Amino acid sequence: MLPAVAGMALLLLYPLIKNVILSFQDINKIEFIQRKYPFAGFANYTQLLGDSAFWTVVVRSFLFTFANVVLIMVIGSLIGILLNRLGTWMRLVLSMALVMAWAMPIVASVQVFSWLFDEQFGVMNWVMRTLGFSGYEQHNWFETGLSTLTIVTLLVVWGSIPFVALNMYAGLTTVGAELYEAARMDGANGWQTFWKVVFPNLKPFFLVTTFLEVIWVFKAFTQVYAMNKGGPDRASEILPVFAYVEGQSQFHYGLAAAISVLTILILLVVMSFYFRLILKQEEEQ
Repeated sequence: MLPAVAGMALLLLYPLIKNVILSFQDINKIEFIQRKYPFAGFANYTQLLGDSAFWTVVVRSFLFTFANVVLIMVIGSLIGILLNRLGTWMRLVLSMALVMAWAMPIVASVQVFSWLFDEQFGVMNWVMRTLGFSGYEQHNWFETGLSTLTIVTLLVVWGSIPFVALNMYAGLTTVGAELYEAARMDGANGWQTFWKVVFPNLKPFFLVTTFLEVIWVFKAFTQVYAMNKGGPDRASEILPVFAYVEGQSQFHYGLAAAISVLTILILLVVMSFYFRLILKQEEEQ
């Protein structure tokens, strides 16, 4: 195990320690060029915690994560149930479609969605005009931060559903057919069967998958930045994009490091409660 541990320490632990050290230094463009690293104490953290823009990004990040995770889990679970009920050939076709969506590179998928919502030649403007809606002649879908994040949400949900759906289908194959038969004999409908039979048996799946989706969505840097670089006017930035823009565009390297450290701490605090639920579930089993 030593080579694996050494590799993890080199690739993850060392950069994390360097990042924490950087967050306590006052490094801007001039200091970076002069290779001067003055110690700033907690000044970066104090500045962030007193900045309303930082808290706006924090709230936006949580709302963005919540909306995405709910949609991913609900739609992914429904498609997983559909896979379980389809015949062999239809299940194969749908599974292949899901795998292709999941395997598509993020930057390529961002480009496709940018084309779909393009102001001049976008398919969505054509669809809205075809349906009879007015005001969609060269409509700018990226005009506001909310509309930009809505499109990013569609992209993130589309790319994440296959993971949940295929895992849901795999979990459903472990639920015995006699349980469904017993539920039908007791007069349970489809919704009651899901809550009384499927959900209790697959509760660990839902807990772990939701746990992973929260982490993945919370750090969805590539989709947000590649779609509109956090714009317009930084109105669609979430915490990872906020840290990147402060560091690479504004040249506030120490401040950007502090943002990333606070992002990790916030995520750890939030996920600690959820992780306790997972451990409690394991103890009950």
